[in-house]
Amino acid sequence: MAKKKAVVNTRKCVACGCCVKVCPRNAITVPKGIHACVDRELCVGCGMCARECPASIITLEVTEE
Repeated sequence: MAKKKAVVNTRKCVACGCCVKVCPRNAITVPKGIHACVDRELCVGCGMCARECPASIITLEVTEE
C-alpha cells in the first residue's frame, strides 16, 4: 500500500525549526542546526510540516511500504 512521507530538500533548508514545532509525531529534528531530518518510521505523511515550511522545501513523497 502506498503511503506519503515528508522529504526535506537539505540543500535549501535553513534549519528554522518551523516544521519541528508542528509535527504531531515528533518525526522531524534539526541535528546540529544544519538542516531538518525526517524519521521515516515516525512520519505519517500528514503534510503539516510542508504547509508550515516558510521556504516550501518540504514535500510529500509517495512510498511503497
